[in-house]
Amino acid sequence: MNNFQRPLSFNTLFLSDIHLGDKSCKADFLLSLLNQVHCKTIYLIGDIVDLWVMSKSSIHWPANHQKVLHRLTEMANSGTEVIYVPGNHDEPLRNYVGSELMGVELHREYIHTTADNRRLLLLHGDEFDSAIIFSPLQRLIGYCSYSLLLAINGANNRIRRWLGLPYWSLAYHIKNKVGNARRAIETFERAAAEEARRRGFDGIVCGHIHQPEIRHYGDTLYCNDGDWLESCTALVENHDGSLELLHWADYQQTVKAEPAANDAYACITSLPVRAS
Repeated sequence: MNNFQRPLSFNTLFLSDIHLGDKSCKADFLLSLLNQVHCKTIYLIGDIVDLWVMSKSSIHWPANHQKVLHRLTEMANSGTEVIYVPGNHDEPLRNYVGSELMGVELHREYIHTTADNRRLLLLHGDEFDSAIIFSPLQRLIGYCSYSLLLAINGANNRIRRWLGLPYWSLAYHIKNKVGNARRAIETFERAAAEEARRRGFDGIVCGHIHQPEIRHYGDTLYCNDGDWLESCTALVENHDGSLELLHWADYQQTVKAEPAANDAYACITSLPVRAS
């Protein structure tokens, strides 16, 4: 079902946390987007292929995962600039930054200038893990809880599909209702925004925490393009330089547009974080 009424033509498409090789990857939804979008540049901001999961379990690589990779390389060889900034789940690729692989450039981080001349820092986001202090036991419990949450999310959506209902992320809903999870997300966001501000950028685009968002922290724009395990979102830059988050599953829509810098809801004036 295609509910998106506007032409799919953008300056830039930002994707991260696709996790090809993970059983929870929503490759079909992403492939639908890639087959319809036209853009000048695609940024792959980490955890595109989940080498970490593939190294710890039997390899899961169905045809639709291969089709996503094929479509990305096809676009790269047909005039679309594709920049890959590896993350922590595809960390071995960081050894190859500065090189080109099948038409795709690899970088440790990248600077993107929007059509309205704003400079955005692009990096995966695991650089800010140190701002969120957890013990090894807490991290293990968190990982196991998240794995269980993804399994429940999958079961929930199989039932929804059987009932004729569109995809809905139960995992995203639960994360935003748990106080500790919400506080960890906000701490991460503040750390990322502070890093961009400290280095003189107008904003930052990252992934890593699977939490799509566009908001201002003071004068600094924070963007997270989400993921393709649960939220199925992409960040796009329109031809005028404005940014939007798209949700692309059974039901396709713009879920959030860039707020004005003086928006009282989106603007947080203080940045009390420990820089990583």
